[in-house]
Amino acid sequence: MPTPSSRDPHVTRTSALIDPDGGALVELVAPPSDREALTQEASTLPSISLKQIDIEWVHVLSEGWASPLKGFMRENEYLQCLHFNCLKMEDGSVVNMSLPIVLSITDQEKESIGAKESVALLGPSGGPVAILRRIEIYPHNKEERIARTWGCTAPGLPYVEEAITPAGNWLIGGDLQVIEPIKYNDGLDHYRLSPHQLRDEFDKREADAVFAFQLRNPVHNGHALLMNDTRRRLLEMGYKNPILLLHPLGGFVKADDVPLDVRMEQHKKVLEDGVLDPETTLVGIFPSPMHYAGPTEVQWHAKARINAGANFYIVGRDPAGMGHPTEKRDLYNPDHGKKVLSMAPGLEKLNILPFKVAAYDTVAKKMAFFDPSRSQDFLFISGTKMRNFAKSGENPPDGFMCPGGWKILVDYYTSLQSEEAVAKTTVGA
Repeated sequence: MPTPSSRDPHVTRTSALIDPDGGALVELVAPPSDREALTQEASTLPSISLKQIDIEWVHVLSEGWASPLKGFMRENEYLQCLHFNCLKMEDGSVVNMSLPIVLSITDQEKESIGAKESVALLGPSGGPVAILRRIEIYPHNKEERIARTWGCTAPGLPYVEEAITPAGNWLIGGDLQVIEPIKYNDGLDHYRLSPHQLRDEFDKREADAVFAFQLRNPVHNGHALLMNDTRRRLLEMGYKNPILLLHPLGGFVKADDVPLDVRMEQHKKVLEDGVLDPETTLVGIFPSPMHYAGPTEVQWHAKARINAGANFYIVGRDPAGMGHPTEKRDLYNPDHGKKVLSMAPGLEKLNILPFKVAAYDTVAKKMAFFDPSRSQDFLFISGTKMRNFAKSGENPPDGFMCPGGWKILVDYYTSLQSEEAVAKTTVGA
């Protein structure tokens, strides 16, 4: 996949990109000259140990994906987010903010903090990751948070079970100062481009439009059809150089989703095989955790891409949705995501591009836009059906996905089944 070019500090470029929310990107990583002193200061403060999802949120905040937010939400910000899906700025304008970005603490941690105004945030290794300043501690009403975010309190919501049910009874907000850039050392950090880096690259490529495609699944030819058709439409609208931001979600996902490293390898193959044009596509990883909160969450996905410079956002059927955890139905109306995006406060400057419906045309033997006049000729292959094909080693219909990309999925599920077989043998030994 193409990587961003190094920026020439002597070249001045005029940006055609839209402004980030609040007018300027919030960047919370300390300069290298301050890091030793901050590490020393952190050792003198009460501390909170971060879980992996907390680290992902520190990453999101540190790079400005949530601009103008400058740290974990204090209570006023939390209430605005929870009840209005937006934050009110000092000038009276609003920016969209549909998901609470909060940090929970236990009763014991609250007691240990006492009246201190700052706390150190510790990573999995025990070392300091950040300092949270001018803190505010307030109650964590989990039921209200879950009900308002998901519109559902049934057991089995993946993010709830991972990050809210076991969380503490208090939330702590404040201004975040991150000591060093967040790295995962998983071979994928070069894809984790910050909003600033993405904007620099779009400017270098002289993009006059950026259209973002968020996904957490492998790219099939139906996705590619939508992305390529979007570029065609933008050219017809008069844009000269629209650039695609192919932006898979890289944070927490539910257990049966395809892992990030496999998805990135598959995306790489899609570009190598020419299904998408590497010259007009930029691939990055969006570090946010996934909530599966439907129309509420898709606003967050769209808002974050504004901060990365996107002025067009492609939205499809049931964005950020999932099956109901206890009933045999979708948790959300599949059309509500795109409707909500078109009306959401604070997203007015983002152009929403609803998907056309793509399906497999059994006559043309390729992915095509659905034609209701000959509906009998079309086959809908869901993500579940696609995964079942790969698990069983079956090939999907020709033209559904590039062969190289499909092989990566089959190899992943084959290795998974081998690991499960070994585990069963070990248990039975």
